[in-house]
Amino acid sequence: MSDIMVNFVSADGEQTMVAKATEGDDLLKVAQIHDQPLEGTCEGQMACSTCHVIVDAADFEKLPEATEMEEDMLDLAAGARRTSRLACQITLTPDLDGLTVHIPAESRNMQGV
Repeated sequence: MSDIMVNFVSADGEQTMVAKATEGDDLLKVAQIHDQPLEGTCEGQMACSTCHVIVDAADFEKLPEATEMEEDMLDLAAGARRTSRLACQITLTPDLDGLTVHIPAESRNMQGV
């Protein structure tokens, strides 16, 4: 498996954190390991939208289409944009090396940050 680099941009756009991930990881797992403020408390049941990220437009086209269930969850996400996706639904592949995602201002993590 190959290493994949992911760029997390803070809600204010002032900071970018580069995270090293492994092919097959989901983006939420990577975010949580690297202390990014994504909650993702539904434990994979897609019953919430707290792991919502905004994907850079150049990278958005590299992702598979969102499922109808994911689209429904994104309808509930605060601050959703056209390129919004749920981090728990993004599985990292070599094509996504260099993926850049923005943390929405409305995000929070399990510690309440």
